[in-house]
Amino acid sequence: MSEKTLRFTEESAAFWDALDALAAACERVIDRPRGTVHPKYPSFVYPLDYGYLKNTSSADGEGIDIWLGSDARQQIDAVIVTVDLLKRDSEIKILIGCTEDEKLLALRAHNETEFMKGLLIRR
Repeated sequence: MSEKTLRFTEESAAFWDALDALAAACERVIDRPRGTVHPKYPSFVYPLDYGYLKNTSSADGEGIDIWLGSDARQQIDAVIVTVDLLKRDSEIKILIGCTEDEKLLALRAHNETEFMKGLLIRR
């Protein structure tokens, strides 16, 4: 294994460890349960529980967003990096306990309009 690959692997592990520590230290708040309608965009229905980590902050000044899936282990599986052209910001969304199908549902939710795009990064 090259030094460059080893450094990338170590940095990647450190990133996921930091996310695990942050999520463990913060309360999860689900303010948009699965099946509810977005308050500003009534055509958007949340495919999974959606919320944030309490006492955190993201690019939009709100808590760090989370998608919560049905896997009983409730581990951080992935993140979605988003670009929102209307708000002119970029954020990450943490996926916790998401099955493969749920990861794709969350990703699809961030790519349904021309104004928001997301990229899934698996652990």
